[in-house]
Amino acid sequence: MPEDARPGLLAELAVVSRRYMAAYALFGQALADHMGLHPTDVQCLNLLTLEGGPVTTTRIGQLTGLTTGSATRLVDRLERAGYVVRKRDAADRRLVLVTVVPAKAAEFGRVWERLGGGWVAFFEDLDDAQLALFIDHMRRTTEFGVEQAARLRAGAVERTE
Repeated sequence: MPEDARPGLLAELAVVSRRYMAAYALFGQALADHMGLHPTDVQCLNLLTLEGGPVTTTRIGQLTGLTTGSATRLVDRLERAGYVVRKRDAADRRLVLVTVVPAKAAEFGRVWERLGGGWVAFFEDLDDAQLALFIDHMRRTTEFGVEQAARLRAGAVERTE
């Protein structure tokens, strides 16, 4: 590829990235509508199923970037919908742990499977090096997104009027 192609590729990457993020956000909204939840609740539920065990509301705040009060309200909504339960920590009765209800986690997993069933097939034609590149890309963009969200929450990015 010619060296002078890079600026055009970077410009195309900027456009494709914005479309990708918008498509994923809109997918998240459609999934939330389908499940009768708020999009943030769906993403929190997704993250909770990846945690591998009960977590505190403080941890939920860390995972989502929400304040303690907002994380508490999110847990309230998930609890009302039957997706999580709160229980006192047996080792430290002062702590309240949030646990995903196994049947609801399985239901959530089945929805993901039905929607993402073609996900693996989507990458079938890639070799291991290409898959590794995608994994690296996803890790790096996840980290970048978390950093940028933190900047926005901290007011480090000026609003344009």
